Amino acid sequence: MTGGPKILVTNDDGFSSAGLIALADALAEIGDVTVVAPDHDQSGVGHSLTIKSPVRVARVAERSVPTYRCSGTPADCVVVGAFDLCGGMPALVLSGINRGANLGDDVNYSGTVAAAFEGTIVGVPSIAVSLAATWPEPAREHYWQTAAQIAVRAARDVLKSGLPRLTLLNVNVPNVAPHDLRGIRWVRQGRKVYRDRVERRADPRGGAYFWIWGSFDSSNIVEGTDLAAIRDGYACVTPITLDRTDHDELGRRLRNEVPQAPATIPDLI
Repeated sequence: MTGGPKILVTNDDGFSSAGLIALADALAEIGDVTVVAPDHDQSGVGHSLTIKSPVRVARVAERSVPTYRCSGTPADCVVVGAFDLCGGMPALVLSGINRGANLGDDVNYSGTVAAAFEGTIVGVPSIAVSLAATWPEPAREHYWQTAAQIAVRAARDVLKSGLPRLTLLNVNVPNVAPHDLRGIRWVRQGRKVYRDRVERRADPRGGAYFWIWGSFDSSNIVEGTDLAAIRDGYACVTPITLDRTDHDELGRRLRNEVPQAPATIPDLI
């Protein structure tokens, strides 16, 4: 679609990801899409920005929408895309489709979610989209179109109704064919506490190195969360806010604060 709302698409799996291509092609039906994505896999980089070295981009040939590979992080891609390569500030940022879910505590590490955070920071309504293709076990087949259809629905809704200023949407979709999807749920973020987080190994010269990964006990899933929705075969949408203030705790502290007499001029000198 030419002349529609400008949509910036990025990810953390890299510009060659099948999920990125599926998302960009699907969104081209509703807007003017530009893709700016990392030139290599940056899964787990979180919300990092490149500030001490140049960020370079190159046009990717033979793509159905304008696509650029970027030497920087997912957040860098959003900054470069939004302030330059889109040819004007986009109306919407979508990050994904990630190969693997971003559920529970994983949103704190995810480059996919971080790109949506960066979009929100620069003032653009943003959505992160992930396909639960590696949990509970790695998938042999990836149903990108299922996630792409959900992403288009979410994009249409946000373009029409907007989002609160500091809020993004984290969307996760089961790795199933469209006709096997049970529906869509709005849910809260769950907890995905890992065990066995680090494995120590010895290199051929006797030095130590570590694999940081860990396993997750699915028996601890709580109902009403993103984890429960994916387990039960539902796509799920979680609104996430940039404001990390614990307002309940702040209110409690302020209510319990002992009033102090106002300072006088001599007290301040």
